[in-house]
Amino acid sequence: MVASSHRATVVTSSLSLPAVAGMKAHSLQNVLSARRSIRSFSQSELTRDQLAQLLWAAQGISDPDAGLRVAPSAGALYPLKLDAVIAAGIFRYEPHENRLWLRAASDRRSAIAEAAYGQSWLALAPCLLSLAAIMDRSATKYGARAERFVHLEVGHTAQNVLLAATALGLGATPVGAFDDATLARLLELEPTAQPIYLIAVGSPPD
Repeated sequence: MVASSHRATVVTSSLSLPAVAGMKAHSLQNVLSARRSIRSFSQSELTRDQLAQLLWAAQGISDPDAGLRVAPSAGALYPLKLDAVIAAGIFRYEPHENRLWLRAASDRRSAIAEAAYGQSWLALAPCLLSLAAIMDRSATKYGARAERFVHLEVGHTAQNVLLAATALGLGATPVGAFDDATLARLLELEPTAQPIYLIAVGSPPD
């Protein structure tokens, strides 16, 4: 389940996310200075508002008319696939609908922690964000250079998440060490999608 602003809400096939409101005012310098990687979390679920803010910071639509997103993408091709892994299952973020779609209704955080070479702390994070990429989407235009551009885009996206988490009073830590094939299977990714990054997000321990 994903916690709402007040009560926990059971998610079935999809969940409409709230419109992103302005984050509490922080100077960019303060947010940059406060960003830290943490590996222990309280067990409080993210609220729906917090999740909406994080997902929007990652891949949200910033220009509805042009379809542009908050993170830069070479050629505006947007090859990334963003999934939120929580206790209720795996949910795919659809930026244009601002909605989460259920892709697997089981808690796979522990299995993902094992796929990440036994980094057990990942299983305790309330939310794992997965960034995967369909390389062919960029390769049709950029050829062999597409892989570089995709990895740069993942970096832009991850940094947006880390700074948004800090602004929300959350902790977030990126992870790139995992067995690709096992993680792709656990996430039930498309055959053409390649997992690139995980980001563990949650409230710091009390």
